[in-house]
Amino acid sequence: MHKGQHEAAREALGELWSGIGQTPDVKKLPRAVAAEVLLQCGVLTGWLGRIRSVEGAQEKAQDLITTASREFQVQGRREKVSEAQYELGVCYWRGGAYSEARVMLREALKPLTDADVELKAKIHIRRTLVEISENRYHDALSILKEAEPVFESANDALKGKWHGQRAIILLKLATTEGRADYADRAIIEFTAAIYHYEQAGHERYCGINLNNLAFLLYKLGRYRDAHEHLDRAQLIFTKLKDPGILAQVDETRARVLVAEKKYRDAERIIADVIKTLEKGGQSALLADALTVQGVVWARVGGFESSINILKHAMRVA
Repeated sequence: MHKGQHEAAREALGELWSGIGQTPDVKKLPRAVAAEVLLQCGVLTGWLGRIRSVEGAQEKAQDLITTASREFQVQGRREKVSEAQYELGVCYWRGGAYSEARVMLREALKPLTDADVELKAKIHIRRTLVEISENRYHDALSILKEAEPVFESANDALKGKWHGQRAIILLKLATTEGRADYADRAIIEFTAAIYHYEQAGHERYCGINLNNLAFLLYKLGRYRDAHEHLDRAQLIFTKLKDPGILAQVDETRARVLVAEKKYRDAERIIADVIKTLEKGGQSALLADALTVQGVVWARVGGFESSINILKHAMRVA
């Protein structure tokens, strides 16, 4: 599952787990093993629920992970409690509960030592995602700078995460502050992230960074280059059967098409994106997609519809 191969992880559980949101039958397992199974089923419920756009999946994931966390506490397994808290923070973040996510991730860090490199790195990355979700970009960049020594001793996958997060933050700052130098640095960071993910064999995260790089190139007016990276990302997520992230790739594509004044193509693509995101309850992404749709409708002369959909996007946001 660390490589983003969630379906393979689901199959590895075999008869222990019947599917998303279901409580595994762990009565006959040793307590330590039972807690681990509960945790992994919770994590998979969260990930697969997002991928398959299953309504209520994050709440079900939280229940399973919370049960596992209590078991780990009883067993006195410090690192596993932190891991469970980290995964709960991820669920809160996906659901838009940013304050709860921030608190949970800070709690997860407290008992860890210098030897817990991988978990500390993952928590720091997730902390930056929370800050990014609330447009606190300089705070997110500070977190990564502070955590840099952790990532220097990490594996390629975690180095990829560090570079990818720096790139995302620099892209946000380039957009909000009009800093061309931030954009140039972001391209370098995205390229480094893609390299490390390729070295680690992480197709999913490689594709995510290709999408992010395409978004940056779109912002810079390099539309042909943006389409090429989106094509690569689309191939990856089609192969992985991930409609949730495919929708994000298509949303970026729609933005590029709007910039190219290909409004009808953009309208068709963004409508499908919204249908997918509505199923999964991903509020932040849905608000962005609705905003793109509002822009498209305005460009084709549907002004009243555009106003209505933009108001809807504001309510969702």
